[in-house]
Amino acid sequence: MPNFIKAYVKWIDIINRIVGRIAMYLVLAMIGILLYATLSRGVFNIPVIWAVELAQFTMAAYYLLGGGYSLQNKAHVRMDVFYANWSTKTKAKVDLVTSVFLLFYMLVLLYGSYGSTEYAIEYNQHNYSSWGPPMAPIKIIMTTGIFLMLLQVIATFFRDLATARGEDIV
Repeated sequence: MPNFIKAYVKWIDIINRIVGRIAMYLVLAMIGILLYATLSRGVFNIPVIWAVELAQFTMAAYYLLGGGYSLQNKAHVRMDVFYANWSTKTKAKVDLVTSVFLLFYMLVLLYGSYGSTEYAIEYNQHNYSSWGPPMAPIKIIMTTGIFLMLLQVIATFFRDLATARGEDIV
């Protein structure tokens, strides 16, 4: 593999590892938000209208920003009925084929998320709830997470291509 591809794979892996490890802590933030809502309502009898919605936004940020990291670590869902018994080269070849479909899917998601984010910013979109938070921040996070996962899909494609050719890209 050319050096620029090796450098690309290395840097995308580093970026997604950092973002993914930071995103892991969003679960704790979500737990804190829900704990606060529970204590506020149950102990102090002061219900908050924003807690569940903010917890949903936090969870969405968690799985969107962690997508690339999950793909990098092969922690995504896979049907291992046949796959587990294949050689490393065969797995890489099959992953190359499926990566094309995933790449197309990620491009469609990125196109839609970019348009949605652009709309939210341009029209100052707010959610239709009693709290009514602005939608731009979560949509920016959504687009960023999808973009990072797209970059990781490309890096994984190059890694699988190297493996299928009997090379090591690390």
